[in-house]
This record gives sequence, structure tokens and C-alpha cells, in this order.
Amino acid sequence: MDAVFLARMQFAANVTFHILFPSISIALGWVLLFFRFKHLRATGPQQKLDWLRAYRQWTKVFALTFALGVVSGVTMSFQFGTNWPGYMERVGNIAGPLLGYEVLTAFFLEAGFLGVMLFGHRRVGEMVHLGATVLVAFGTLMSAFWILALNSWMQTPAGYDIVNGQFHARNWLEIVFNPSFPYRLVHMILASALTCAFLLIGVSAWQLLKGVAVTSASRVLRTGLILAALAAPAQMVAGDFHGINTLKHQPQKIAAVEGIWETTRGAPLLLFAIPDDAARTNHFELAVPKLASLILRHDPEGELRGLNEFPSAHPPVLPLFWSFRIMVGTGILMLLVSWIGLWRHWRDGWDFAKMPRSLLRIFAGMTFSGWVATIAGWYVTEIGRQPFIVSGLVRTADVASRVPSSSIAVTLSLYIALYLALLAAYIGVLKYMAETADKKSYAGAPAGLPGEPQPYRREGEFA
Repeated sequence: MDAVFLARMQFAANVTFHILFPSISIALGWVLLFFRFKHLRATGPQQKLDWLRAYRQWTKVFALTFALGVVSGVTMSFQFGTNWPGYMERVGNIAGPLLGYEVLTAFFLEAGFLGVMLFGHRRVGEMVHLGATVLVAFGTLMSAFWILALNSWMQTPAGYDIVNGQFHARNWLEIVFNPSFPYRLVHMILASALTCAFLLIGVSAWQLLKGVAVTSASRVLRTGLILAALAAPAQMVAGDFHGINTLKHQPQKIAAVEGIWETTRGAPLLLFAIPDDAARTNHFELAVPKLASLILRHDPEGELRGLNEFPSAHPPVLPLFWSFRIMVGTGILMLLVSWIGLWRHWRDGWDFAKMPRSLLRIFAGMTFSGWVATIAGWYVTEIGRQPFIVSGLVRTADVASRVPSSSIAVTLSLYIALYLALLAAYIGVLKYMAETADKKSYAGAPAGLPGEPQPYRREGEFA
């Protein structure tokens, strides 16, 4: 196989594995801050213990997630030198500082205060411990800020000069706050909120189904439902703004997403199709007339440029077309599940003991739905930039290394095998954490509470 294609697949494997963990930790840091705040503000002894248990359980999940995110991120950065040396030679003056800022302002902040979060409670003051949680949450947000600033600059480059084939910064504010950055940052933060919310929902539902949940699980599940119910519609609004921005700056990406080959007024929205790059057409189309123009132009007769206007300069259509539909379809499902779950919870008087087991099974089945939507969305972003690594300026093939394809194939296979093993281990540890009741008697627990958690019971089912 072509060495450039294999190098792209290797980087895609790294990105796919890596993005799983920031998509949880970006929002989970703030959820932990919410749990900690609720614990400090709670007045009843059982409420205080419930919020403390929730905080401690999910701090462990955060630590595990953070560790795998760091390891996979380091591996990914090495590939700039091994598979894409031309990238840093051309744009290193811009990419290097942005990556350095991420380490200095985000990674050190998270790594430094995570230890206080994990081991400092009852060893430092309550306000100091709360402050450590704030700084870790802020660190996750800063990490997303700098990484998305670089990625967005690659999509919509600004604030640069090219001297002897190398990119130099002319205006750092224009580089960081490039035309697509605000939309991508909001889109990613909301994606993380949904991913984290359904992880909270799914794990808590699994605990209830298995009969190992303590009373704090109901508070965690409710938090996840409310977060998902708010974030899902907000993500749809943010996605609409992001799509309009992409249409302005990367019309070829939108044409591929919508499967539009010829420039069209009143373009239909294709619900189903099989795009054929070789024949430059779609097979088996199922379309809603004029809906694509209405969504993207806010005008049913609006004009959308077709792929034939971008010869040899547009992304592959089939993976982009279906990745987008998987992302949107999963998002709609998340909206429906969260709203139905919240409505049912409200109807039952906020008592999870009355929640039907069938709905709890749906919650458990949706545990990692955020990963599906996030990966699909990330593929839309990254595949949609092809054949360029810096949109419209630097082609991907021009910055690849001359490593033999056989060597890349071997390392790609090893990466995939290792990542699958690590992913299985991560899910296995989460399952173990969920199913193992927390038997620890918390130091400083409110007087009069039992030392061990009480199972969450529902009419004798959960013992």
C-alpha cells in the first residue's frame, strides 16, 4: 500500500484512540468540581456523604482517563518527526509554540494538582482541595484551547507569512483566534459534555441494574441526564453555526458532506446515498428536497457549490458523507434518550426506584455513545481537510517522510493491537469500578451514618 496512505492511517489510529480520553476529561473535570461544590454546600448528612462518594468514585475515573490521554498524546506527537517531518519543517514556527503552550499552561496544571485531588482530601484544607479541583478543571479546558487553536489554524490559516517555503507568525492573535476556532472550541466542549454525561448515565444505570449501586448513584445519574438534556440542543445550535462557518471557508468539505457534485440551487438533503468518487455521482439516493440549502443558507433556494468545482482539491466523499450522518444520528439519539429519561424521572417524582429496567438498559447501552459521535465528528474535520494538511496551502503528500511502507505497516499493526488491548483494559477497569461497592468508611463522614454504603433498592430487586 502507498506509504502516505499508511502514514495517514497510523496517525488516524493514534488520533482515534487519543480523542476518546480528552472527550471525557474536558467535561469530567468540571463535573467533579460540581460534585465537590455540592458536597461542601449540602446540609443533610446523607447528602454530604452521597456527594463525597460520587466525587471520589469519579475522581478515580478521571485519573485513569487522564493517564491514558497523556500516554496516547505523547505517542501521537512523536509521529510528527517519524512520519511527517516536512510538516514541522514547514509550519513548525507556528505549531511548535502552540503545542508548547498546551504543555506549559495545561498539562503541568493538570498533572500538578491531580495528586492533590486524589490524595489530598482531609490532608489539606477544604478550600485548598476545592481550589485544586478548579485548577485541574481549568487545565483540561486550556488543553482543549491550545490543541484546537492549532487544529483550527490548519483548517482556516490566518496571521502568517511564508518566507522561503516556511510559515512565520505575523500576528499571534489572528493565528490563535482564526476564523473557525471559536466554533470548533464550542463544538468540542459540548461534545465532551455529552460524552461525559452519557458515561455518568450509563455507569450509574449499570450499577442500578446489577444491584450494586449506592444512593449516590441516583444523584450521579440525575446529573448526567440534566447535563445531556441541556448540552444536546446546545450542540445542535453550535453545529449549525459551525456548518455555516465551514461553508464560508471550506465549501469543498460541505459539498462532500452533502454529496453535492454539481453546483445547485435548492440543494436536497440526502438522508441516504452511496457516493461514488470514480463516477462522480451518488447511488441509491434518498433525499428531502431543498433542505440542505435551507439548513446551510437559511434559504430553500440558496446555492451550494458542488465538488466538480474543486478538481483534485476536495476530500474523499464516501467516508466524509457517512461520518457526518453517524455523528448527527447519534446526536439526535442522545437528545431523545436524555429528554425521555429526564421526563420519566420527573414524572416519577425524581425517584429512580420507579425507573423501568428497560429504560435503564437503554441508558447502559448508551454509555459510550459520546465516543461514537466524537470520533465521527473528528473524522469529518480531519478527512474533510484532505488533500491538504494546511488547508489550501500545504498538501499532505508533500510533507510525508520517506519511510518504507512495509515499516509503517508493521508499526501500524502494533499500534492497533496495543490500542485495542488498552481500550479493553480501560473499559474493564470502569466495569470493575462500577460493580465493586465502595466499602471504605470515609474519614470525617458525618456522624450517625453507616460506615459502608447502603445498596440502592427498588422493591426488592436491588439487594
